[in-house]
Amino acid sequence: MEVPLKAVVLVSGGLDSATVLAIARKQGFAIHAISFDYGQRHRFELLAAARVCKSMGVSDHVVCRVDTNIFRGSALTNDIPVPHNRNETEMSHGIPVTYVPARNTIFLSIALGLAESVGVNDLFIGVNAVDYSGYPDCRPEFIAAFETMANLATRAGVEGHHLTVHTPLISLTKADIIRRGLTLGVDYGLTHSCYDPDASGVSCGECDSCQLRLRGFREANAVDPIRYRSGQSGQSGQSGHERKQ
Repeated sequence: MEVPLKAVVLVSGGLDSATVLAIARKQGFAIHAISFDYGQRHRFELLAAARVCKSMGVSDHVVCRVDTNIFRGSALTNDIPVPHNRNETEMSHGIPVTYVPARNTIFLSIALGLAESVGVNDLFIGVNAVDYSGYPDCRPEFIAAFETMANLATRAGVEGHHLTVHTPLISLTKADIIRRGLTLGVDYGLTHSCYDPDASGVSCGECDSCQLRLRGFREANAVDPIRYRSGQSGQSGQSGHERKQ
C-alpha cells in the first residue's frame, strides 16, 4: 500500500505562503499547516492564514503561540514605527527594523518538531531571496544550513529519513509568484501582507511589504483584490475601494 505524501507548510496568511500552500497541494501532499502567534502588532495575518487554509481544504491547521518576550527591537512586535514609502535603494540596503530576530529559525524549528511528530519528511516555507527587504533568514544559504541541521538533530534524519525544506519561491520575483498562484487558483483576496494596517485591517499601501506586493501585481498585469487606505492599487487606474465594488 502506497504511503500518502504529507508535508508541513508554514502559513503566515501572506501572499507568498498562500502560494506555497497551493504548490504543495498541487504536488499531491496532504497538508499539515502551521501558523504562529508571536505577539505581532495585529491579528489580521492570523485571520488570513485561517481563511487561506480553509479555502484550500486544509483540516489540520495548528496555530502555535510563541512567547512575545522573545522578540524585541522589531517594528513588527514592539512599539517602533513601521517605515513607510522607502524606495528600492533603501529597501535593498541593510536589515530593516521590521526584521524579527531569528524568526524563521525559530518557526522552522517548531515546524520541524511538528513534522517529526506526525511522520512528515517535507517542510514548505515561502521565503524569497529576490523581492524581499533584506532579511538574512530568507537566503538560500540559511535554508541549506537549516536542512543540514535538521537531518543531524532529529531521530528521523539519523535513521535515514531525509528531511527536506522546500522553498519553491526562493528565486522568483513577486510578479512570478503571483502569476504562479493565479494559475493554481489562489484567492489573493483572502491574504494579508501589510505591516501597518488600520484598525479595520485595511492595508497601508506604503510599508515595504505593501510596496513589494503592489509592484508584483502591476508587473504581473493583475489586479490586487485587497483594499488599501492610501488609494494604491495593484493595477494602474483602480483603487482598492473601486475593486471591491
